[in-house]
Amino acid sequence: MLLLPLLCSSIMVPETDFLKDSKVIPGKLEFFRDSVRFEVKGSIPIESAFSPRNPTVKLLLKSSENSMLFEELELTKNVAEYSYNQSFILAYEPWMEGAYLEAQFFQGKKEQLEPHQKKILARGVITTPLLAKIGNVNPDEPIPQVGLFISTGAMDTDLSRSREFLIKFNTGSSAIKMTAANEQAIADLKAFLTENSTVLSFRITGTQSPESSEGRSSKLGMDRAEAVKRMLEGANVSLRDSLTEIKSRWNDWFDFRLQLREYEKLSTQRKDQYYAVLLDGSDYQTQTQALKKISGFNQVANDLFPNLRAAKIEVVAKPLPGLNQAQTALLQKALNENTANSDLDLADWAIAGEASPRLEDKAKIYSKMTELFSSVIPYNNLAVVKMRLAQRTLDQVTKDLLWKEANALLYQASKIATDPYVLHNQGQILVLQGKTWDAYKKLSDASVLTRNQDFLKYNESLRGALDIMRGDYKLATLRFEYPYSEPKDFFNKGLAYFLADDYGNASLSFEESVMVGRNYGYGFYGLAMIAAESGQTEVALLQLDKAIHASELIYQKALVDPIFEEIRSSEEFFQIFRPSVTNNEK
Repeated sequence: MLLLPLLCSSIMVPETDFLKDSKVIPGKLEFFRDSVRFEVKGSIPIESAFSPRNPTVKLLLKSSENSMLFEELELTKNVAEYSYNQSFILAYEPWMEGAYLEAQFFQGKKEQLEPHQKKILARGVITTPLLAKIGNVNPDEPIPQVGLFISTGAMDTDLSRSREFLIKFNTGSSAIKMTAANEQAIADLKAFLTENSTVLSFRITGTQSPESSEGRSSKLGMDRAEAVKRMLEGANVSLRDSLTEIKSRWNDWFDFRLQLREYEKLSTQRKDQYYAVLLDGSDYQTQTQALKKISGFNQVANDLFPNLRAAKIEVVAKPLPGLNQAQTALLQKALNENTANSDLDLADWAIAGEASPRLEDKAKIYSKMTELFSSVIPYNNLAVVKMRLAQRTLDQVTKDLLWKEANALLYQASKIATDPYVLHNQGQILVLQGKTWDAYKKLSDASVLTRNQDFLKYNESLRGALDIMRGDYKLATLRFEYPYSEPKDFFNKGLAYFLADDYGNASLSFEESVMVGRNYGYGFYGLAMIAAESGQTEVALLQLDKAIHASELIYQKALVDPIFEEIRSSEEFFQIFRPSVTNNEK
């Protein structure tokens, strides 16, 4: 008679999982318009004798730096369960990026401190919009250029210009034929260099079409690039070795994709068929076979392939600055004497300030100009000097002081006249101070005041970066329709397309960011995000490997970014971080 109770007491009854149905919607926490928004829902089963007593569900958001404990979730008692469904909007704080969201279940005594059960609902917060480049300084990255000087028009030291020139070749040949098109390209190049004689970079890229007659190696492309270099040297185009890059591309659909973007004989739907192939991550030969199966490919090839039998010349340059010797002597005399007069006019002083390479020299010139002329130019330009000096210090007190001085100068400029450059610079300071909404208003007002394309290129790019942070992704894509030369601008453009779910244009922009700055890891990071979201694990790891070795900031972000959550548990993911871990330990 005693055996039955003993047997019953030895039976192990499995504990009920009271958080089994608990989940967060969406499945990954995301930053959107300065906040993190999510919904938590679930149910607690009521199972006769195993029903919980005084059930309570709480949420905890916790990182290594900080934590946030929420109030108890409101439970609704039904026939067979307690249910809960609650929405949350949290003002985003940086510590949340690496935090995890945990559901905690309590029962029994209400003063109980330790939860009966716990369940992690989400790890990290996707903060992709905050990747937008807005001028912030990171210790291990080049200092971003901020602020816009008002130029005299006689020269322009800040707004560099970029142009492309195409030299075409006959099929399978690297001999340059002086066709009318090639002669015009060379003439246009010389005219561009005459107007912009300070060359910042000069790249010649030999390309080949996919036709069999174009060869089975990249030798033809390189021969074309070298032939163009020799032709330019013979035409008295000065090429400095330190600024000139000679390269070739072969078995690469990148240039074809650039041509396809401007090709007007295809509908958007048919172009999407091409992009679906070109962005699928497969190898060149596989993509070639897939492209040939698309209806009308032969016509597209006939139209676009001739532009790939070429060498592309890409130049970034700016006008030659400076005063002549006599003007320089007058400038030094005015700077050294305590006088309110000058033999140089406003334009001469402005050119002198623009031509001075050192910020300290610019400051002296613009400061003296505020004594000599009632003009927006010296106040605005001296403010830009203060802004750029602020970029060079990591001391926040010094930085804040320089921003304050810059704002005071811009205020004086605004009293003289309403000027788009002044508004832009006020907006840029507000951006750096984290006052993005106020900054956006300043930048918007600035764009209304001018049609100057050089100015709009910079103003709209910053405005587009803020659109990204504000969650207006479609609008942001419209801000970047200008010819850029900086990798950060191509990255921001790609980021806008990525967040708008246009992976085709996003990939193209990220690749352009990589092309103009291979040491700028953000382009690679963008390509890794696209690959991860598209389920292309190997491609994501390949691009991520390149990204994390370019920046410590990218390295740290990749470790916690939920975009890579599906591949983070793999051995291959941590393998690409191991060299960096070893170097850090050293």
